[in-house]
Amino acid sequence: MFGVTILGNNSAVPAYNRHPTAQIVTMQDQLLLIDCGEGTQMQIARYKVKWGKIKYIFISHLHGDHYFGLIGLITSMYLLGRKDTLYICGPTALEEIIHLQLKVADTKLPFQLVFIPLREDGVVVDESKYTVECFATQHRIECRGFIIREKKKPRKIDVEKVQQHNIPTSFYERLQHGEDYTNKEGTLIQNESLTVANSLGRSYAFSGDTLYDTNIACKVKNVTLLYHEATYLKNMEENAKLRYHSTTHQAASIAAQGCVDKLIIGHFSSKYEHLEVFLEEAKEIFPNTYLAVEGATHRL
Repeated sequence: MFGVTILGNNSAVPAYNRHPTAQIVTMQDQLLLIDCGEGTQMQIARYKVKWGKIKYIFISHLHGDHYFGLIGLITSMYLLGRKDTLYICGPTALEEIIHLQLKVADTKLPFQLVFIPLREDGVVVDESKYTVECFATQHRIECRGFIIREKKKPRKIDVEKVQQHNIPTSFYERLQHGEDYTNKEGTLIQNESLTVANSLGRSYAFSGDTLYDTNIACKVKNVTLLYHEATYLKNMEENAKLRYHSTTHQAASIAAQGCVDKLIIGHFSSKYEHLEVFLEEAKEIFPNTYLAVEGATHRL
């Protein structure tokens, strides 16, 4: 499974039972946490997320509504007996903040904590089944977005054909990379007769807090699913610019320019109690838009 579960969808001040930004990305048997606003561990418990499977935590920037829940989550992992290494990717200053918090509490973690500083755009995680890259957004302080890309082999096995030719399973991976097969009789069997072209890997882009920036459309080009903040309604464009945030129309415009398949909008301002109008406005520009509803999972 490749899916995104919304844990928090609000901006800086919690309101109307909405929580600060946090999302769980499920990539087959691994979980990745993007941002960790205050109360994230409570949301993890509420939605029965298996916290022990969280391998990576990505923090977009050091505004409190995006990381104030981090030390609480780390401490809970310690109290619950975590042993596996935990990787945290975030702004350089975050490493010092975490170590200071652990030091003053005299907390010695029973698991290894590996910090990966986000200093420049590019790939920051390269796993066997996926990669994660980061890119800069335009916010009041240093801020980054993330793109998770599923890895797929170029070719897909035609099971019936390989069985007809008695090709051993130990050779399947080489077939998936495009190799031809030579049988025991010395006959060369072309790869194209044994495999078909694989579909493109799926991808999820999380755009961190940002003012309207058309460069982001280029960075998230053709992703399967895009999350883009829409803190304000369309009539608040000047306010959004002053606060380095975006509106519904601006988020939808980035999705349209980037030719993405699907858009999720979130990071709603606490000045709004009802969110239906956010969806209505975004759909005026990009029809395949969804609200970031807490507890909802979007499958790619």
